[in-house]
Amino acid sequence: MKGQCKKFYITTAIDYANATPHIGHALEKVQADVLARYHRQRGEDVWFLTGTDEHGAKIARAAEAAGKTPQDFVDENAAAFRRLKQALNLSWDDFIRTSDRVRHWPGAEKIWRAIAASGDLYQKKYRGLYCVGHEAFVTEKDLTDGKCRDHQKEPEVIEEENWFFRLSRYTEPIRSAIHGGVLKIMPESRKNEILALLNDGLEDVSFSRPSKDISWGIPVPDDPTQTMYVWSDALSNYLTAIGYGNEQNKNSDAPQFFDLWPADVHLIGKDILRFHAAIWPGMLLSAGLPLPRAIFVHGFLTVGGQKMSKTVGNVIDPVALTQKYGVDPVRYYLLREIPSGDDGDFSEAKLMQRYNGELANGLGNFVARVVTLAQKLDIIQDSVSSAEGEQGIIQNQKLQAECADVNLRYIDAMENFRLNEALEHIWRLVRVGDQCVNDERPWESDKPRVIADLLHLIIQIACLLEPFLPETAEKIQQQIRFESETFYIEKGANLFPRLTTSP
Repeated sequence: MKGQCKKFYITTAIDYANATPHIGHALEKVQADVLARYHRQRGEDVWFLTGTDEHGAKIARAAEAAGKTPQDFVDENAAAFRRLKQALNLSWDDFIRTSDRVRHWPGAEKIWRAIAASGDLYQKKYRGLYCVGHEAFVTEKDLTDGKCRDHQKEPEVIEEENWFFRLSRYTEPIRSAIHGGVLKIMPESRKNEILALLNDGLEDVSFSRPSKDISWGIPVPDDPTQTMYVWSDALSNYLTAIGYGNEQNKNSDAPQFFDLWPADVHLIGKDILRFHAAIWPGMLLSAGLPLPRAIFVHGFLTVGGQKMSKTVGNVIDPVALTQKYGVDPVRYYLLREIPSGDDGDFSEAKLMQRYNGELANGLGNFVARVVTLAQKLDIIQDSVSSAEGEQGIIQNQKLQAECADVNLRYIDAMENFRLNEALEHIWRLVRVGDQCVNDERPWESDKPRVIADLLHLIIQIACLLEPFLPETAEKIQQQIRFESETFYIEKGANLFPRLTTSP
């Protein structure tokens, strides 16, 4: 970290390494990548963290079923998640793994000891319902027809002696932090959801499992008979990845904890809201650490209206998808089709509709028309005299007004996690530019001012587009450059050749 400008620390949830990634994982990673790129573009010192959650009963069982050791099993799946970086053109700065005994374990142990020092850990015997899918104890109110609503399986009845965390002590402090804007939760529906939970009062939660039942995890400090509850282990990754617990390591290239914490954004799925907006803040308050500034919550992604399932056979591999359609078209579909804070549905037919209708016929066609006209009419200079206005600026008043309004709406959408709306604002400029070409008909007479304005408009579109479609923005910038009052035009291949085959 450079430490000379405003920092922006963004994290995704670390993915549970019991299987390879699917399109739902891609959605979260791409959303976080857009925010990271946007804040870098604004000159901020960005640190973007992702990784894998590799402990717990579900991992141990999956490894056993695969005939592998837990470590070999998570090594393979972690490698598959790492491959998303190239496949989706992601810009993360770090990838943390909870099985990393050097980077992660010391910090997980440190926060456990800090919570214990606050008097917030105690032992008791407990009998309850345990959902292996959630790696958590649940209550009857969490079930529908006796089954977990998310995993559609009956929980196991478990009776054991565990360490418990006094989460109930932090109901009011967490509520105050949310109401006071110290901890911002978006969208509003998720904020209301967690406030309803707080109104009922938080209950103490189990923080360990007997090591005789689950040994694949971090031993509880000073009590080897117990293994850390997977969530207390996993949530601490946001600290351990930036040096918490390894403060003695003064490597200047490594991020330093107090330069980055608190996180500016945790980007998570709605199924783990309770862990991030209740248990995690409670842990931080107990340990005397600042709360994250914001939690952005996205919804679930279905496929053809159905929940993804290996049994149904509708699990979508994001790597294969990008190989078929290209990286930016897949990014565009996920970011435009899926409302950022709500559930959404994936289908290849809809992807092709968006591709042909908005990428090929929309943006691609508009850029190609203007670049062709610029070359044909030999538009080299932004030939505006000082009497007409400032050079390098759009002179058409309607285009000026549209750009100013879109910029304001774009920033508001980006700052409030409405990424699909931000893209819609960009496409408004594409439509306005296309209409300008149709209205002005610059091919019929010499109208260099019109072409110059349109070239400037495309440069602005590419700038706004860069966080979303970085490859496309770069291709546009290679075709149109404006330096020292001069346009440099180099027509390239079509940005998005039309798709003609059905999915």
